[in-house]
Amino acid sequence: MTPFHQVSGVAAPMMAPNVDTDVIMPKMFLKGVDRSGLGEGAFNLLRFSGGKPNPDFVLNQNGYRDACFLVVGPNFGCGSSREHAVWGLQQLGIRALIGTSFAGIFNDNCANNGLLTIALEAGVVAGLAAVVADRSRNDLTVDLAAQTLQFDRGRRSIAFDIEPARKEAFLTGRDFIASTLVFADDIRAFETRHRAENPWIV
Repeated sequence: MTPFHQVSGVAAPMMAPNVDTDVIMPKMFLKGVDRSGLGEGAFNLLRFSGGKPNPDFVLNQNGYRDACFLVVGPNFGCGSSREHAVWGLQQLGIRALIGTSFAGIFNDNCANNGLLTIALEAGVVAGLAAVVADRSRNDLTVDLAAQTLQFDRGRRSIAFDIEPARKEAFLTGRDFIASTLVFADDIRAFETRHRAENPWIV
């Protein structure tokens, strides 16, 4: 995973509730055997109309094309468990999602792949969405170490919570396997001791 420390960039509002994984990554982009090309698939049916960019979709509009944050509506990522949705968002350049709630499996897929999700109270999210809807104030900085989100040209700040283990994984860029390998010496010592104490196993 790419470590996440302090990331600054444009935030785009996408406040529709219950945006499911089929909207995030339509099923026709699930045919590949690797992760290539999923950036094109992300929000494809919203981003394009008749093979051309849809001017009504926020990420096609001036001031939002290079967004690295999305301020989203409740229950974002519901529907199927397709991990491709997370991979596509990342290939599109999205580093963090900010909303009130995220579907459970989708949220875990985000954590396992380095896409940060930040859950805040509904009123706070609505206020943030209203600010970033103004293209002159849509810049955002997420400082994971400090657990703060700075917005409105740095004039305002919001604190957010994150599980300590998840925070450590994002800061270090370790996925589950890398986090396990931190204890490789302990694991090998246990295996050696266990084989010596139970020779009948081998």
